[in-house]
Amino acid sequence: MTNIFTRIKDSISADLHNLMDEKEQKNPIASLNQYLRQSEQEKEKVRKLLDRQYKLKDEFTREYLKAQDMADKRLKQADIAQRAGEEQMHAFAMKEHEEYQGRANRMKESREEATQQLELLEQKYEEMKHKLKDMHLRRMELMGRENIANANHQINKVVEEAFDKPYSKFKELEQYIEGLEHKVNSAYYRSTFDSKIANLEKNLNKTEQAN
Repeated sequence: MTNIFTRIKDSISADLHNLMDEKEQKNPIASLNQYLRQSEQEKEKVRKLLDRQYKLKDEFTREYLKAQDMADKRLKQADIAQRAGEEQMHAFAMKEHEEYQGRANRMKESREEATQQLELLEQKYEEMKHKLKDMHLRRMELMGRENIANANHQINKVVEEAFDKPYSKFKELEQYIEGLEHKVNSAYYRSTFDSKIANLEKNLNKTEQAN
């Protein structure tokens, strides 16, 4: 039963990959846009990691300074207790100093490590931004080439239709304009016909009266 489900899952996965391959072949720009969106999401994840690393570095710095201040304070207090002959207080202050100093040393190392990691992460983030910018520019270049290719294809298609078909779109447009001119001229002739006949009649009457 497990083998059957595995084969079904593999078959569905293979069909999805085939569909994606066909989609990429039909519309490579759309596929590139999808890749860019995914890359932008990954860049955003890295940016959030950077923000987190900055906060960790600041926290390590605060803890280091706090522990170092307490270590210095306890060491000074131990010296005072020793000079005053207070052995118990001196022992307590020295124990506290060692604990705070150990904590300060750990926080200092952690801060240095966080700083190194932050510098490396910043470098990787900048590289990612440059690569993404280059990808966006390459997409623009591809879109420009695609537009030119589509325009040339459309122009060639129109020219071929003009040569291959006796009544192409240009011919049909020419015939439409000629028909429209004929209709306009006919309408104009009909609208002025009555006035022209009236003038002819008026001139004939003048001529006949003169004779």
